[in-house]
Order: sequence, then structure tokens, then C-alpha cells
Amino acid sequence: MSTTTTIPHPSKTRPIVVIGAGILGRRIAAVFSSAGYTVHISDPSSSALDSARTYVSTHIHEFTTHTPHPSSSPGQISTFTSIPEAVATAWLVIEAVPEILPLKKTLFADLHAHSPADCILASNSSSYKSRLIGGGHLPLSRRVLLLNMHFTMPPSIRTVELMTCGETDERVFPMLSEVLSECGVIPVTARKESTGFIFNRLWAAIKREILLILAEGVSEPKEIDLLWEEMFGRKESLPPCRLMDAVGLDTVADIEENYVRERGLDGRWTVDWVREKYVSVGRVGKKADEGLGGLYPPDLTEDVNGKKKVVGEAPLLYLLDVGLGANTSDIEKVSTAGRILKFQPGITGMAPVTIISGQSLPDGIDVSQTTGRIFWTNMGQSTSTHDGSVHSATLDGQDICTLLPAGAVHTPKQLVVDDTTQHVYFCDREGMSVHRVRFDGSGHEVLVRTGALDDATHRGDMTRWCVGIALDRKNRHVYWTQKGPSKGGKGRIFRAGLEVPAGQTADGREDVEMVLEGLPEPIDLEFDEEEGMLYWTDRGEHPWGCSLNRVKVGGEVAVQESREVLARHFNEPIGLKVDRKDKKVYVADLGGSMYCVDLDDGEKKVVWRDEGCYTGVALVK
Repeated sequence: MSTTTTIPHPSKTRPIVVIGAGILGRRIAAVFSSAGYTVHISDPSSSALDSARTYVSTHIHEFTTHTPHPSSSPGQISTFTSIPEAVATAWLVIEAVPEILPLKKTLFADLHAHSPADCILASNSSSYKSRLIGGGHLPLSRRVLLLNMHFTMPPSIRTVELMTCGETDERVFPMLSEVLSECGVIPVTARKESTGFIFNRLWAAIKREILLILAEGVSEPKEIDLLWEEMFGRKESLPPCRLMDAVGLDTVADIEENYVRERGLDGRWTVDWVREKYVSVGRVGKKADEGLGGLYPPDLTEDVNGKKKVVGEAPLLYLLDVGLGANTSDIEKVSTAGRILKFQPGITGMAPVTIISGQSLPDGIDVSQTTGRIFWTNMGQSTSTHDGSVHSATLDGQDICTLLPAGAVHTPKQLVVDDTTQHVYFCDREGMSVHRVRFDGSGHEVLVRTGALDDATHRGDMTRWCVGIALDRKNRHVYWTQKGPSKGGKGRIFRAGLEVPAGQTADGREDVEMVLEGLPEPIDLEFDEEEGMLYWTDRGEHPWGCSLNRVKVGGEVAVQESREVLARHFNEPIGLKVDRKDKKVYVADLGGSMYCVDLDDGEKKVVWRDEGCYTGVALVK
């Protein structure tokens, strides 16, 4: 409901209070502290409070890993045995006491009596609706600030379910969702009172049908788990509502009708509901006519030069934060402050989420669609040390493997995956070379060498430094940039065959061609094989630098007439990735921004900005 009640503004000076210092209470405290919020913990047991304080101080890094905008320092934690003292200036109170209804009712009466009039009161209970806890004896002025806020088990399980008491002011939910997202957890809102909230109802339905399958002797636990993993556990698996749209809601209704008839079920809220609300009006999912959709709305369309253009769902992006930005509070630790994040632009409340931290100046990243792994380079402790490395992990940041250990290369930069041969190609800047290695770390080769490591003159010549890389698999070419001095106007782009010609060496190849020269400072590359178009970022001097560019590449050399600047005025752009399907280019820059550039009209949009320092970017559609 909407009211005239004043709801509090999120505050980092007024405290958030957690009642209960147990296993979950201390974790809830850590969630808010990780984003810089002041937190009070109240519990009648002094020993429980001491344990909670110790837990937060020793585990806070596990929570700050997930915060999209890391605070310079965690919020202050204070402990109280007295509830009135703890809540005297609070703007949000969350109870996490045992699931005993009389205890909770008494507690909420005390909270109402001693907290400010604008303070939001939330119950972490998963068993009792907040209406049952406080609705019967609290005035309306407090009931509009009353709700359930159910944490599961952060930081490992980060979902938080919000649910109305039936009278909660509707403005409370988006405000709290924004705060929770800032704290690195994942809020969802039950829009009506529901026993079991959302997830427990989903889980109950799954459990119920599995137990029925087992009881009837239809299958065994191992087979059920195998089917689940195959259907829903693969990287390309669709979640249930997306899957129903893909199958078609008309088909879903027909299948469910068979169960209704065979089992004598009530189909009013399943088959009848979906047919009336969706199927009868043509909203059957992916196969619906344009503009109809299904459970999900249809793909958006926008006018482009008077024509309708379908705008699909944004891709999932993987970003590299090199660790040099203001979000790294301790400058002494920048050498291991690098992070890998994933991010889907356009998803409301979705901020980049860290999946891997503690990296040494990560620079280049790409995704293997066939193996479901990300590959990336680390430049090392500094760009002057010979301690670069190459690694891989699963798409969720697990199973980290090292292809090339620290010191195997000097300063590895952009990296690109070749799924057809299961090779990774990358440039080594101060190493003045172009490399490749198999996905398992074997077969490390130097394909091009532009200078001698034992020659100090060569090492100091930035025109020899190799940075960006791209593959033209169709014509069997590798492209790379040699950036030249910073903003020096001496940047070049070269290409050569994917294989070193017989009888030649990496430092004496005769098939090397210069594609472009005189560029401000070219960095990363991307090649569109279908269009024969080479894209690159340039972090050189304005107006030609700090730009996104492309050129048509012919059989012999670049077609100069086709060279164009697609977008300008980035803040030292590095990584780029072309989304060919949606005709977009995603660009990351050292100024902490992620951009999307439309290939049709050149419009440049900021899809994320913070105090990070972004280098590489990869995408998964």
C-alpha cells in the first residue's frame, strides 16, 4: 500500500540494528558493514556479542568481495545488551532471534516502543509472516514500516527475500532492494503475503514431486540428480520461466492438462490461469507474434532510421578491474587488488559482481564457449617485473587453473580464445612478442618477436611493444598492435599468418604486414570475420585518441577509405568486444566506465561507472 508516512533515507551514520548475535545475525551484520553502514548488534549474551564481533572482523573480506562499490573501510560494529540503547537512533532494525512466535511478538512491541517513529522493522523469520509477529498490536503508522527480510546464509547464499506484512508502504521495497544490492546480496520481493515466501514454495514443489517419483518407484536419487544437472546445471541451461517461454506456454498448458486429468488436480491456478492470461491473447513465448512475448515481455524494439530494430537481451559481460582505481583503498596492495567481475547491462539492480579477486594486474580476458571457461592474463606485480602469468576458471570463478605460471612471460596483455583449436593467443608487451598456448597449458609457442629481451635499447623502444591481438580464422591471420610511446602518434597495427612459415623464426618472419601506422596509441583489437572489419581502441591524445575505431581489411592491406572513428571521448579505453547479433560494441576504460556503442548510429551509452579501473572485457550471449 502507498501512504503519506515518511520513510527513512538510507543512512550510514544512523545505525542498522541486528537483534540476535547468532549464526545468522552476525552474518547479517557483516552484510551491511561490508558496504560501510554503521551496525549495532544487540543480544542479552555478552559472549554471543563477542563471538559476533570476532566473526565480522575475521570474515568481512568474504563479504566485501561481493559489494559492487567497495567501501574504503567496513562500517563500524557496536554491540549492546540493551535493546533501547541499540535502537535509539536506528533507521532499520532486523530481528534474527529463535523462531518462537510469542518471543518475536514481545520483541517487536519493545522495538516499536524504543525506536524512532520512522524506523523500519524487519523480521528475518522464514516461518512467520510479519503480520503475525507485529500486525496485531502495532499501530498503522508502524505497520506500514513492517516487513519480512529473510536472509538465507550469506556470504555463500546471498539471496534476500522481502515480503509485505499486507500493509507495508510500497516505497520501502525498492529502497531496501537498492541498499541490499549495494551490500552485495541479491534481493527479491514477494509482492503478496505468501507462506514460504518465494524460494521455499519453489523448493517445496520440487521436493514434493521428487518424493512422489521415488515413492512410485519411477526413478532413483542418482538419476534424478543427473537429470537436474543436465537440464538446469549446464552453462547454457535456461531458468524455468525462460524455459517455459522457449517451449511455448500453449504447449506448457497442454502438458500440464494431462497431469490435471490423470491425477484429478485442480487446474484453476495452473492450466486455466495460463490459458486465460497468456495463451488466449497470443502471449505464448518466443514463438509469439512480434510485440506479444510470454511470461517475459517481448524483445524490445527501437526506431533506427525509421525502421523497427529488435533489441535482444544484453549479453553477460566479464570485466577485469586491474586494481589501480580509487576503489582500492590501500595503495600498497594494488599489485594484488585485481578482480574479475561479471555483469549484465540493463538488468535492474544488477551491479558487477566479483567472482575472482587477488589478481596481479589482470589485463586481457576471453571466454571459451565450448569448455565454459574464462581465460585471462595477469601482468604481474608491476609492469617492470618479469612475472606475468595466464590462467583459466569456470564461468562462475571456480576451478582456477594456471596455464603459464608467473615468470613464464613478461607482461601479457590482451588475450583471445580460439575454440576451434583450443588455443589461447596473447601479446606480451615488454616481452615484445605474440604467443599462443593450448587450453591445458601445453604447447607454449612464440609466434612473433619484435625485439630482443637481452637488448636494453629494444626493451625501452615502445614502438616494439605488442599489446592488442585478434584472430582472422577464415584467412588464417593474427593481428596485433604495437602501441608506441604514450600518446606519441607512432602506433601501428600488424598481421601475419597463424603459423610461422617453414624455415623461419618468430623474430625473422617474412610474412609480417603492416596494416596501419601513425595511430595515436592503439591498444586492444577485435576482428569481425563476417564483415572483414577490424576494430580497435586507442588511448592516445584527443581528438583521434581515446576513441573506438574500425577499418575494412582487404586481401592485402587495410582499405584506408573505410577507416572511421565510431566513438570518442573515452577515458583511456582498453578492452572491447563486438556483439555482432545486436550490433553493439562494449568498451571498458581505465576511468572506471563500461560503455555500449551502437554500430548503426554511433550512440555511446554508459552502462556502468564506478571508481574501478577496467581493462579487459569478454561477453557470453
